[in-house]
Amino acid sequence: MADDLMDSYDEELELEIDDRDVDENGARRPLVDQAARHSYFKSLFQLQGELVKLQDWVQQSREKVVILFEGRDAAGKGGVIKRITQRLNPRVARVAALPAPNDRERTQWYFQRYVSHLPAAGEIVMFDRSWYNRAGVEHVMGFCTDAEYEEFFRSVPEFEKMLVRSGIRLIKYWFSITDEEQHMRFLGRIHDPLKQWKLSPMDLQSRVRWEEYTKAKEVMLERTHIPEAPWWVVPADDKKKARLNCISHLLSQMPYHEVAHAEVVLPERVRNPDYFRQPVPEALIVPQIY
Repeated sequence: MADDLMDSYDEELELEIDDRDVDENGARRPLVDQAARHSYFKSLFQLQGELVKLQDWVQQSREKVVILFEGRDAAGKGGVIKRITQRLNPRVARVAALPAPNDRERTQWYFQRYVSHLPAAGEIVMFDRSWYNRAGVEHVMGFCTDAEYEEFFRSVPEFEKMLVRSGIRLIKYWFSITDEEQHMRFLGRIHDPLKQWKLSPMDLQSRVRWEEYTKAKEVMLERTHIPEAPWWVVPADDKKKARLNCISHLLSQMPYHEVAHAEVVLPERVRNPDYFRQPVPEALIVPQIY
C-alpha cells in the first residue's frame, strides 16, 4: 500500500515537472517548495477520490455528463483534464479532442461530428475544445463565413437546450489567463523539446491576434450564456489552483453520492500439482536496461 501511494506521488511529480515553465532566458522555473507541493497533492488526491465516487454514481444512476473545456491556447485545459481522468475508468470517462474537420465534415451540419461523441447512459465525456471553435478560432482566422458565424449563435442555444432536455448534464468552462502568462507558457513550449509538439501555427497566431480573440470570447460568453448551460470562468494564471478550483466546482455541480459496493474478497489461487509453468524464451524478454 505504501508503494502504491508513493507511485501516485511520483506520477504527479512527473506531471508537475513536465508542467514547469521557463523564464525569459529559457531557464526552467524551480518547483514550488515542499510544503506547498504536499498541500497541493493532498487536496488533489482528495478531489480525485471524490471524482471516483462521482464516476460510480454516474454509472449507477445512468447519468450522461458532458463537460466543455474552452480557453486560450496554453490556458491549462489539458492539465485539468489529465487530473480529472487520471484515476478514472477510461471506459466511463473519456476525452473528445477532435482534429480539424476534413473535406467531408465541412459539408455536414456543423454540430454533426460532435454529436457522435456525446455520451450514452453512465458515461462522462470531456471535450478538449468543442463546437465553440466556430465562435473562436474559426471566426478569428476566417475559417467560416460571417453567415456561418451568425447561424452558429442562432443554433447553439437551441442545440444545448435540446441536449439538456434529453437528459445530458452540460457544464461549460472557460479557462482565463493573462497576456503575460500566455507569453511565458509559450516560451516554455519553445524552449522545451518535450513540449514543442504543443505549438501549432494557430497557437502562434493567437499571440498576434490576442485582441481579436478577446473580442470573440466576450461575444461568445455574452451570446451563449444561457440558464440551461451557463458558462463558468476559471482564473488559470496559477495552474495548480485552477485545477483544484475547477475540479471542486465540477463536483459541486453534481448531486452525486457514494455508491455502496459489495465487499470484494480475493479468492485463493487454485494450484494443480500437475501444472508446470514453462520458462519464457530469453529472445522474447525485453532487455532490462533500467
